Amino acid sequence: MTKLDKTDIGILRALQDNAKLNVKELSDLLHISKTPVYERIKRLENEGHIKRYVALVDNKKVGLPLIVFCNVSLAVHNDEHIKRFQQEIKDIEEVMECYSTGGMYDFLIKVVLRDLDHYNLFAFEKLTKVHGIVKMQSSFVLGEIKNASALNITY
Repeated sequence: MTKLDKTDIGILRALQDNAKLNVKELSDLLHISKTPVYERIKRLENEGHIKRYVALVDNKKVGLPLIVFCNVSLAVHNDEHIKRFQQEIKDIEEVMECYSTGGMYDFLIKVVLRDLDHYNLFAFEKLTKVHGIVKMQSSFVLGEIKNASALNITY
């Protein structure tokens, strides 16, 4: 894997801010010709620095204003149970993010839903049916203070 230089970081920062920038716009912004920009973007994609391109959708405007963070613990901590839990969580469409954590709980799950009634259905019809969960605690988001998607990349 190639070490990132100033130009690579400039490309990544610009694309994090606006993934719709084309090669010409990036080359103008970075003051280098189009061919090197194109080649660098392809290398950054191939090396996995750029995982994918997405549109960030406003959850409230699409009728999904409720964000819930669920801490869960598993009863058994062997590879088989953990892999099964991970696969089942990946298959639940309301789950937006899931992280393995240290501390009192094993996983932190971010869920986005329509309302409390839908959370109730989610919790009792989906989450409690995931194999291995022994303990769960939910925290409901009351207000958003910061929601960033761009990483502060330096070299």
